[in-house]
Amino acid sequence: MALVLDHEIDTFLESHPDWSRSGNELIRVFTFKDFNESMGFVTRIAMAAEKADHHPDIDIRWNKVTLTLSTHSEGGLTVNDLDLANTADSLK
Repeated sequence: MALVLDHEIDTFLESHPDWSRSGNELIRVFTFKDFNESMGFVTRIAMAAEKADHHPDIDIRWNKVTLTLSTHSEGGLTVNDLDLANTADSLK
């Protein structure tokens, strides 16, 4: 799978201001009412990630869930990362 170009990532970030880029990763912190809502979101994103066969790094801190997306096998960001970011946004 090909890496997405920098301008494609920039375009994505312009339309998704809650996401940021750090090197070869897309990162977003999702904030929820409590731990139960956080875990519900983690379950939903885990199911979507498994279906897509593309798995994010997930950090859970009570009412905050941080997703970090990168296609490690390709050494950067691919369309799979952008797609999973869009899915995560829709699952919040």
